[in-house]
Amino acid sequence: MQRFPPLSLIGVPTDIGAGHRGALMGPDALRVADIDARLRARGLDVVDRGNLSGPTNPWQPPHDGYRHLDGVVDWNRATMDAVHAELALGRMPIMMGGDHCLAIGSITAVARHCREQGRKLRILWLDAHADFNTSTLTPSGNIHGMPVACLCGHGPAALTGLGGSKPAIDPATVRQIGIRSVDEGERKLVHEVGLEIYDMRYIDEHGMRRAMEAALDDLDENTHLHVSFDVDFLDPSIAPGVGTTVQGGPNYREAQLCMEMIADTGRMRSLDVVELNPAFDDHNRTAGVAVDLIESLFGKSTLMRN
Repeated sequence: MQRFPPLSLIGVPTDIGAGHRGALMGPDALRVADIDARLRARGLDVVDRGNLSGPTNPWQPPHDGYRHLDGVVDWNRATMDAVHAELALGRMPIMMGGDHCLAIGSITAVARHCREQGRKLRILWLDAHADFNTSTLTPSGNIHGMPVACLCGHGPAALTGLGGSKPAIDPATVRQIGIRSVDEGERKLVHEVGLEIYDMRYIDEHGMRRAMEAALDDLDENTHLHVSFDVDFLDPSIAPGVGTTVQGGPNYREAQLCMEMIADTGRMRSLDVVELNPAFDDHNRTAGVAVDLIESLFGKSTLMRN
């Protein structure tokens, strides 16, 4: 029997929250890497809903500490509505970004759905960055460095209250994996809110298996597991096609084990795939790696197990 509900691919082609142009091409790069066909080959029911539309990237400097806030709000509202609509239909949304600011809309929708259904929420944030900056902590004003903070209630009202409930989530629902780049002020705020982080030092010392066992602890049949996969989670030696590379990330086998252990839970019900930037890639290599790993999230395994 199929372990996953039917899947809906939702492209969100914008780099409006990022510091580099190019992530708006991410959804189509995943399509070029045959994400839909490869998931169907696993026996999954897949529908591609196409791309959402929204404002263009004006490429302006920060205003009151935020770059492109109005445009970021518009794109996140569209993302929130699209993701929530698929969840209401009993489908699993796969939000293909676009930059990571879009997780504000995606996760706000997931959190709302969980409240409506009386379900618990667990978020796995696979990323090189903690994304817990605020307008006073970051000099860039790029909102793709702020989504976790916004979701937890630290940020502009237009984003922290996007779904009508502020904050959208409790920091206790989040487990961050692979972190290795955190600004000084951001680090202080992360500790203050008690965010649970399994950074690369933890993974170096204890291994990916122990990190994932801890991050996936206490899941039960009433838990909705959301995975927010920033492609810069991966070491740039295997995934160069991102705007903000940070050396020292998980290698391919570590990343595949991470994805396989998520799949083993059978609890994943929504997914973000973000920050894929073909402008920095080599013949769509990073998109191919990302799709390989997404297949592992849906049960592909190298292990000879029943």
